Amino acid sequence: MTIRSDRDHGQRYRPRMSCLKKVEATVVQMQDPSTGVKGTNQKLNVTTIPHAITGQDIGAWITKNMNMDNDEAQAFGTMLVAFGYIYPLQDHKKLVLGPDGSLYRFQTPYFWPVQKWKAEDTDYAIYLAKRNIRKKGMLDAYEQEEYNKLHKWMNHKWDFIVMQAKEQYHVGKARQKADRVVFDCQERAYWIVHMPPPQTHSAMDYGLDRHIDPNVEEKKTYDYYRRINIYTQQAIMRSRVKSTVSLGANPWQTDDDSYWELNMPDVEIPTKMRVERWSFSFYELLIDPRGRADFKVFLKKEFSGENLAFWEAAEELKWGTAASMSEKAEHIFKTFLAPGAPRWINIDGRTMGLTVKGLEHPHRYVLDGAQTHIFMLMKKDTFYRYLKSPVYKEIQKKAISPAPHDFSEAQLQQNMRNRRPSIDPIITWQKEQEEKAKAAAAAGPVDIKKLMASKLDRK
Repeated sequence: MTIRSDRDHGQRYRPRMSCLKKVEATVVQMQDPSTGVKGTNQKLNVTTIPHAITGQDIGAWITKNMNMDNDEAQAFGTMLVAFGYIYPLQDHKKLVLGPDGSLYRFQTPYFWPVQKWKAEDTDYAIYLAKRNIRKKGMLDAYEQEEYNKLHKWMNHKWDFIVMQAKEQYHVGKARQKADRVVFDCQERAYWIVHMPPPQTHSAMDYGLDRHIDPNVEEKKTYDYYRRINIYTQQAIMRSRVKSTVSLGANPWQTDDDSYWELNMPDVEIPTKMRVERWSFSFYELLIDPRGRADFKVFLKKEFSGENLAFWEAAEELKWGTAASMSEKAEHIFKTFLAPGAPRWINIDGRTMGLTVKGLEHPHRYVLDGAQTHIFMLMKKDTFYRYLKSPVYKEIQKKAISPAPHDFSEAQLQQNMRNRRPSIDPIITWQKEQEEKAKAAAAAGPVDIKKLMASKLDRK
């Protein structure tokens, strides 16, 4: 069976639906117990993986049953791996069929491309949050970068994402270890195919619809234009409500400011969900001002607050003004790096030498090496001691769970009628400028001639 594409009006080859069905029929045939690729139980690390197959066996089956030579069989097998029909068990990021004893498994049909399950950012964020919980913050570099981007972009619904991730994590823990490892490998293989690491070739460059011939133009019938008009009318009539970080209710529906107070950076008693988020990773703890303040209390009791102080000083240097850069660099050197410094930090000699040499001509990123060293030191040691300390357990006890507002339809209508529009920021800025000008004029000397001239002009 040879898989080919059709040429249409001199354009490039485009895969057809029949081609995709032939591929899937081949994959089903490969999984046949009597005539397919023979799978065995293989030990991976300390877990036995059922129905594992080798790349050598896959290539031999394709060569024998599809009348291909070794090179064609290797290319076809690599295509099956690249499209996610077969996934590697050892080197997850290498979507290539190895002609050796490398272990693979057949992907479950739920994750096949024909399902047209769109790889949405919300699902990817839930997957990364679940993986972050399971790995205790030790994500790969590209996954950590994507996690931070999605956290910043989806901050308005991050609590929902974390709850979904925790629920899936607890459901996965209830499975047997072999089933849990297999499902984790299947899910990870799906996201590596659809959200590949940097500098990795992806067969999904143009999305899932590419495999269903997306170049075919949709016939613009009367029904097509009717649907466009209905959508446009609904979009015009839709009310534009700002999204916000809330817990269980929409603060724009009420004048109660308790939701804003609970989510303030320096709130005295945080919510339980906010405190739980600190335990997901050290990064989550540091980016929350309230969590960082609690971490400082713990470090103060252990007499080891110089590491966090140095990290914060490096952040100030990185994001501060250019005019104060030299002054801040000198202060950091005298406080943390100079011999006999009052808050001297313990870093290796090579990093210390490079940092001190770079401070001779300071720039924003001169402390990156030392800052990363201190960050990893706190992450691997101090962070886990903090999670087990009485300081964290005490804040967990004090944390509150706010009850969601339960408004009736009449109350919502009443709130809507009583709501007053806010002042435009431009008007507020103009008033501030006028007040500053008046204050500056009142503080300066009064010119009697100009004052009398302005009065005469008014008359």
